[in-house]
Amino acid sequence: MNDPALIWSYLASQPLLWLTATLAAYWIGDSIFRAADKSSLANPVLIAVIVLAVLLSLSGTSYQTYFEGAQFVHFMLGPATVCLALPLYDNLKRIRRALLPVLAALLVGSLTAVISALLIGRIFGLDQNLLASLAPKSTTAPVAIGIAERIGGQPTLTAVMVLLTGIFGAIIVTPLLNLLKVTDWRARGFAVGVAAHGIGTARAFQVNETAGAFAGIGMGLNAVLTAVIAPLVLRLFA
Repeated sequence: MNDPALIWSYLASQPLLWLTATLAAYWIGDSIFRAADKSSLANPVLIAVIVLAVLLSLSGTSYQTYFEGAQFVHFMLGPATVCLALPLYDNLKRIRRALLPVLAALLVGSLTAVISALLIGRIFGLDQNLLASLAPKSTTAPVAIGIAERIGGQPTLTAVMVLLTGIFGAIIVTPLLNLLKVTDWRARGFAVGVAAHGIGTARAFQVNETAGAFAGIGMGLNAVLTAVIAPLVLRLFA
């Protein structure tokens, strides 16, 4: 046991190692995020992904080995998605007062997210399988993966696109909405929730509690609507 290589070989085979590594990577990302005065450019999820990618590359660890240990985090995506009902319930009165704008924003946002991805994919000559993987990119991961499987996409590719969409949305949302002079926290939150799912919602909560609540509402409603419209829109690109 004095040989570092043997010690690492033993530890790498233990599932707890990669769960710990995942949590540690996010802790590093969150620490950098706080040190950067919560700048959107220092997104903790992006930093955690980079840290883990470097660690897996340097250690020669396959994704399958990593996932065996980190799958508990993946499992928790399901319960976390169900918890999206909480901000919806807490803000029912506010939603009722603005029901028509909320429904209009949801429909336009959801359609734009799906159609824009498919149009860009078609322009670059992607086949139907890849288009199906792109269509649900703006919904939360468990729902997006389920949609991709249903419409003939690749769940793994969809998961990657969901992650990239969320990170990109979380990075640009604050400067973009400031540039557009959107000041209503409800509108800001709902927009990022529809466009950038859970990672965007986390960013909204970091900025303002009302924005975070409406981001969670937008994220949950968009997941339901995308499950309905993605297969229908995809048929138009067949």
